[in-house]
Amino acid sequence: MTENEISKLVFDSALSVHKSLGPGLLESAYEECLVYELKKYDITVEKQKPLPLVYEEVKLDIGYRVDIMIENKVIIEIKSVEALNDIHKAQVLTYLKLSGCKLGMLINFNVPLIKNGIKRIVNNL
Repeated sequence: MTENEISKLVFDSALSVHKSLGPGLLESAYEECLVYELKKYDITVEKQKPLPLVYEEVKLDIGYRVDIMIENKVIIEIKSVEALNDIHKAQVLTYLKLSGCKLGMLINFNVPLIKNGIKRIVNNL
């Protein structure tokens, strides 16, 4: 499955979750529901996956955790904030670089229309 195919599943799943729950909940609630929806597609979905920092060929576990990783290809970062800003995008880009993944999706569930809360972030390696 390609990154674009996965992103379509993520969009559809986020739409379903947002349609059911609406804005205003904690990020952890949206994360659990999104994972539940994604697992219906019989794909590998990992939540709160540790992401080590490699420094001078040494893996350092410094507490980075990816909200959701799908098929070891796509990283999903969940937010429930008034507005996304550059630091949120930088966080996803950092996770992409550390993991070697090409595509990240930053999803803010605290919006009236979920399509306005989803941002694709590409790591051009």
